[in-house]
Amino acid sequence: MTDERLGGRLIALGVTGSIAAYKAVELLRLLRAEGAEVAVMLSPAATRFVGPLTFAALSRHPVESDILALLPDGRIGHIVVADSADAIVVAPATAHFLGAMANGLAGDVVTATVLASAAPVVVAPAMDGDMWAHPATQANVARLRDAFGYGIVEPAAGELASGQSGVGRLADLPEIVDAVVAAVGSTPVRAPDPSRRPPLVDGPRDTDLAGRHIVVSAGGTREAIDPVRFIGNRSTGRMGAAIATAALERGARVTVVAANLEVMLPDGAEVIHVESTAELRAALLRLTHRPDGTAGFDALVMAAAVADFRPVGTADTKLERAGTGLTLQLEPTPDVLAQLARIVRGTDSDGEATAQAVEPRPYLVGFAAETGSLERAAEKLKRKGVDLLVANDVAEAGSGFGTDTNRVSILTLEGGRDDLPLLSKRQVADRLLDRIALALDARDADAQTSKP
Repeated sequence: MTDERLGGRLIALGVTGSIAAYKAVELLRLLRAEGAEVAVMLSPAATRFVGPLTFAALSRHPVESDILALLPDGRIGHIVVADSADAIVVAPATAHFLGAMANGLAGDVVTATVLASAAPVVVAPAMDGDMWAHPATQANVARLRDAFGYGIVEPAAGELASGQSGVGRLADLPEIVDAVVAAVGSTPVRAPDPSRRPPLVDGPRDTDLAGRHIVVSAGGTREAIDPVRFIGNRSTGRMGAAIATAALERGARVTVVAANLEVMLPDGAEVIHVESTAELRAALLRLTHRPDGTAGFDALVMAAAVADFRPVGTADTKLERAGTGLTLQLEPTPDVLAQLARIVRGTDSDGEATAQAVEPRPYLVGFAAETGSLERAAEKLKRKGVDLLVANDVAEAGSGFGTDTNRVSILTLEGGRDDLPLLSKRQVADRLLDRIALALDARDADAQTSKP
């Protein structure tokens, strides 16, 4: 059993040019909470109150605002909605919409969709009180209800946008949702095949990282053996590039500390090129503080694959090939992320406070590439002292170096673990940035509330 009364349904939400259009955003949320997919149509006037971007991000469907627009697959957008919706709800509905529909006039994408559909229709008017009471409006409402069978959720009494009081306010949103549920009833789902519905899209992201400085390390470091040869790894930089791209699109200022890469980095990112682990460490240390001593970045995402070992000595000239082979003496490279975490927190290797912590404290994210098991990931998170550790099994198909997908587990310092399914690296990036954005907002809120 499920409490979702609209589970599996596609509901078309038409929004017309009333000042109550902003309430349609919350109505969309309520319909989705009932299990519905929601496809949104906006009249031209409605787009002046609430932009398509908001509805697209929340619905994950293309927003229909142009009667002539085609979907990416070439289908006519509003016709696809008309043919696949289980119900259409128009909220808020203006007097203009009521008059157009009562007379069968298709002047925008909302009226055209309603005219082209056999789905039940629910209309929730909102307008000035005198407009609602006008005989023409009342006649149009009566025709829609009595002749066309539309469900009418009449407006409520209260203060109106004009400053006057009267009947004209959009009805309470739960009442509109109840009317949609009643209109659908127990009828079969009209278009259970997803291919018949409007396509799902990766919705545009809010600019929730605007004003933030995100540093991303990407690619694999190389440790020189001689001027020709090096010790390296299989990292291509795809994960780091995906994180940088996603952060830019969410409004962040992005600096990429780029080791060896096989992919392009996004335009708009500041790029610092490095080769060795020592160069990577030096670049990150320079970024840690601003000239005034405050934090140089809000978050560091250490997606680079850092070489764990380097030759004890590097030859100045190319080593000659010898028949007896070549023996290299290796030493561990510095654990760059663990060092940065101690600097940020002002602690020593034993966790004791020995210096001034960096303020406001940056959020630190590490990556751990494992093979066969992720058992060591939790220990690595504690040893490195980061806020999050993203671990993956690079031996798993589709989750290793050079792939466009990744299956990761996100571990938190508090002991939480979130095992994600196989996703594109861009999807992984956004899941990770969701957490970073929330953590930074919480950090800033705590700082405000703790001020005397």
